[in-house]
Amino acid sequence: MNQPTDSSKVLIVGGGVAAIETLLALRDLAGDRVAVTLVAPETAFTYRPMKVAEPFALGHAASYELDRIAADLGATFVRDRVAEVLPEERRVRCASGETLAYDRLVLATGAKAGPAFKHAITFGDDPAEERLHGMLADLEQGYARRVAFVVPGETSWTLPLYELALMTARQAWSMGMNDIAFTLVTPEERALGMFGAAAGDTVAELLAAHGIEFVGSSYPSVGRGYVIADPGGRRIDVDRVVALPALDGPDLPGVPVDSRGFVPVDPHGRVPGVDGVYAAGDGTTFPIKQGGLATQQADAVAEAIAAELGALEDPEPFRPVLRGLLLTGGDDRYLRHTVAGGGGEGEAAGYTLWWPPTKIAGRYLSAYLFGQDEAEALQKARTEHLEVELALEPHPSAGS
Repeated sequence: MNQPTDSSKVLIVGGGVAAIETLLALRDLAGDRVAVTLVAPETAFTYRPMKVAEPFALGHAASYELDRIAADLGATFVRDRVAEVLPEERRVRCASGETLAYDRLVLATGAKAGPAFKHAITFGDDPAEERLHGMLADLEQGYARRVAFVVPGETSWTLPLYELALMTARQAWSMGMNDIAFTLVTPEERALGMFGAAAGDTVAELLAAHGIEFVGSSYPSVGRGYVIADPGGRRIDVDRVVALPALDGPDLPGVPVDSRGFVPVDPHGRVPGVDGVYAAGDGTTFPIKQGGLATQQADAVAEAIAAELGALEDPEPFRPVLRGLLLTGGDDRYLRHTVAGGGGEGEAAGYTLWWPPTKIAGRYLSAYLFGQDEAEALQKARTEHLEVELALEPHPSAGS
């Protein structure tokens, strides 16, 4: 689809959840009023929430080519890394030296993840899956009997660590190992407290049922063979430690950032003091870094841009509703809580609380990826059916 030359040039920086949701929402809300360019250093979008299941062979983090997504939605894809924003010129400078012009710029770069502790397996780090496989093998062979799962002090999105703890404990059970000590250490006062009291009670029961000790209101430090839980200085001797990463903002030159490099935004995703610049997702100052919330931020940005272009009358601000699918290796739990505005006790259920029942609950992204997966599955089935038919056809020399 050719982009009209008189459309507003919207440049989306990033190739993750917030970037793709912004592109989908803009195409739906603004149509041909926008000419969108997607710029990212990677070639594919990976559905990262499912990476937690891969070491246990319970799921797969699918990948989707960014150039194909862009083509699907009538956008242009540029593979490059944005190194600087030049707001007075309404351009960005890329690592390649190329500059790209924009009328409106959406920063959806995500956060930068790195190890919080030297002596821990950092989930999300590139070799982490291999090291988790190694840990599971060590448990099976008796080389490890004490495992701690720890949340760094400034981490807000903790659900993946609970998944790792629950699935590890369940796998240990399945291998007949009932003498392993599992501990989860977190600054949270209650288990997954961000989801409210109902979810906290549900998750606490799951942890207890799986033999996982919960050590809350604690800021951990990790040494070789031990974890210290402060305040109080409790020492927990361990053979292995699994930790979530520490996050920093994109710290992109040319836009305002806080002390950790995160970009401040208003309820509509506008970056204060910089005309035409928006931001959404984990790279913003909003404290909870989660894919579903990133899509909600992206929707607010898209609505604000569409309203400016006359395609929408009343753009909705970002009103965070937290949805999380907790994988346990058995009976998964769906959790939901309104983060702001007195969301009550929250909800926890063994059945879906949204549709499609995906890990990332996005207004546009969930349905789009669901459709892509269905189309791929259908194409695979057709190909396999054709291969079977060809295999069953009689050879031309048969019966001669």
